[in-house]
Amino acid sequence: LPLDTTWGGETKPLAPERTRGGGEEHDHQKGTSFRSNMPKEKKPRKRARATPLGRGAGSNPFDAKRQGFTFNKTFGQHILKNPLIVKSIVEKAAIKPTDVVLEIGPGTGNLTQKLLESAKKVVALEYDPRMIAELHKRFQGTDLIHKLQILHGDAIKLKFPFFDVCVANVPYQISSPLTFKLLSHRPLFRCAVLMFQREFAMRLVAKPGDPLFCRLSINAQLLSTTSHLMKVSRNSFRPPPKVESSVVRIEPKNPPPPINFKEWDGLVRLCFSRKNKTLGGIFTNKKVTALLQKNYDVYCALNDMEKKDINVKDVVKQTLQEVKMSDKRSAKLSQDDFLLLLETFNKKGLHFT
Repeated sequence: LPLDTTWGGETKPLAPERTRGGGEEHDHQKGTSFRSNMPKEKKPRKRARATPLGRGAGSNPFDAKRQGFTFNKTFGQHILKNPLIVKSIVEKAAIKPTDVVLEIGPGTGNLTQKLLESAKKVVALEYDPRMIAELHKRFQGTDLIHKLQILHGDAIKLKFPFFDVCVANVPYQISSPLTFKLLSHRPLFRCAVLMFQREFAMRLVAKPGDPLFCRLSINAQLLSTTSHLMKVSRNSFRPPPKVESSVVRIEPKNPPPPINFKEWDGLVRLCFSRKNKTLGGIFTNKKVTALLQKNYDVYCALNDMEKKDINVKDVVKQTLQEVKMSDKRSAKLSQDDFLLLLETFNKKGLHFT
């Protein structure tokens, strides 16, 4: 090795020679290479551009994800992409070749296509103009286009046309108002097969004594027969929602029960305000007795009836004892129990609207 003379008269080896090249330094003594601290030149990265809608989207021209299509969460847009679930929904609806089908929220048309193949006509009700354009693009020039009618509007505000069967992947934020709008539709339809949030669906079909049994359950089951068909994973949608889903079948009762639904709903609303409290405790509350007294006065005035001086609290206690429900709780009462309770209250002159 080369020697270096120092002030102390001692000798020591020189530092190994290092050469640079290509961003690395080489140690000739050890024959090893190591990275230097010199910054490397950065190459600009190319950004992937979203493919324009309807162009070059791959094998499926209606794949909204590949097209760079952005779904609007405020509209509750979660497109059903699982073909097995789509097939099962159409089978459960038992669509006849002569049926007119109402589809609410068709989206990009995955379910619509199967409905068109089975039904005489499909009326697709859509709120988003972009989805309407997708439906036109998908079915224009096909043999199915003459069976499709598209309506643009809000499902809650728009008047429904005639239909035999309703099939829908329902936006979850309008589940309750849409359900009761369908049940109030005339003429009555045969059935509805609807996709709901799992919790809402289980409340819809809950029976007395079930922890999920509530006002929604008793109201829906008064007007229809409800049944749970199947569970649907969140991974069956694009984009996936934060909750699981279920499919429910609703068959309206024909003829509908001959009762005043406003009276019925007023009674049920009071009973389920504290569903685990006894009926005696609910109806003897000061606010409730004051409400019943006010309703009695208004009812007498509207129907030109002679107003009697009655003690509402005493009448309530007498009514509950007559039907033997003072110690019963709303969560465990059947539909027949509520009908009997409403009829007895009305006979005593007490009303709930």
